[in-house]
Amino acid sequence: MAYGLLNGKRGIITGALDDKSIAWKVALKAKEEGATFTLSNAPIAMRMGAIRDLAEQCEAEIIPADATVVEDIENLYNKSMDALGGKIDFVLHSIGMSPNIRKGRPYHDLNYDWYMKSLDVSALSLHKMLQTAQRMDAINEWGSVVALTYLAAQRTVPFYTDMAEAKSMLESIARSYGYHYGKAKNVRVNTVSQSPTMTTAGSGIGGGFQNFYDFTDKMSPLGNASAEDCADYVITLFSDLTRKVTMQNLFHDGGYSMTAISEEVMQMLQQQ
Repeated sequence: MAYGLLNGKRGIITGALDDKSIAWKVALKAKEEGATFTLSNAPIAMRMGAIRDLAEQCEAEIIPADATVVEDIENLYNKSMDALGGKIDFVLHSIGMSPNIRKGRPYHDLNYDWYMKSLDVSALSLHKMLQTAQRMDAINEWGSVVALTYLAAQRTVPFYTDMAEAKSMLESIARSYGYHYGKAKNVRVNTVSQSPTMTTAGSGIGGGFQNFYDFTDKMSPLGNASAEDCADYVITLFSDLTRKVTMQNLFHDGGYSMTAISEEVMQMLQQQ
């Protein structure tokens, strides 16, 4: 059921790889709620994914951009404003990558060049997108920027390795830039800390992801939040209903982040 929450709003959605991606679900929901937007991803990710299918469904233009390169971001904003007929009202930052994780390097044996790449892609890219938008005056007053994060920024998840630091930096940037952009233009900046989700990127982290997913599902009083659930939540943050919410890290995880132990996990331990 659509509510028209984004009627007349223009946006940019990054990071949609395939139909398991949270960004993919956000795009479909934004379209349903009345928004027009462009889609963007790094050129290499676009070759791996099916973003053209999503673009057809959403009647959206695809604008390739490497979010670590300021010139690419400038091009993304310029072409998006041209295609959409005006300044942007919302941006989804769904960008993250760790070469150390991809290549199986454990936390106690990181390649530091790869580590810096993780930070640049997964966190500094948000600062670059915000700073470039502010310099270009590309986002309307009361616009909304949402970045996707994960609980490993606050609590140790061994197999998340250097992405934990990247997400910590991402959340800090959202707080710091949320203050400055709020003072300057009433633009709000938030992060959403999502449940473990069966996306291509999430399930590729390793460390027995299915077992971890099942554990968090048992720990969460409401169960794990799905990608579709996350899309619903992100849409509310893009809408005018949350105009005074900014600089927040918002947990969207069925209550997992606030649960020390659940009855289901206690029973599971007692059966061993």
